[in-house]
Amino acid sequence: MVYKRKKYHYGDTHLKKKWRTKRRTKDLDQIDEDIKPENAEKLVNQEVDYDKPGSAQFYCVHCARYFIDDHALHEHFRTKVHKRRLKALELEPYTIEESERAAGFGNWKAPEKRKIETIDPEAVSESKKMKIA
Repeated sequence: MVYKRKKYHYGDTHLKKKWRTKRRTKDLDQIDEDIKPENAEKLVNQEVDYDKPGSAQFYCVHCARYFIDDHALHEHFRTKVHKRRLKALELEPYTIEESERAAGFGNWKAPEKRKIETIDPEAVSESKKMKIA
């Protein structure tokens, strides 16, 4: 006897992908906090951690990813994924003040665009050396 296959969840693949947390990365507002100079310097110059790829020495602050070596990190800077992330970070993150303005408490103001450049670990270490000198 042939049994009918039950297809109760047909078309729910978009939900499954949305709630998947295995490869979850940081959200844009969290990365916006990381981009600030004092936080970025700490993230780029992390202590050696052997549990992370590249011993946590090669980190992309914008994408919140670790790489195995300097070459892989610089190749990542040229990829479409990294450039898309930079483009997404150009707009200011959504704030509580903006939500209040949208609700009618205050005047509406368009979100400002800002210039985002890749934070290169070599440039951070050179600026650190220049501050010391």
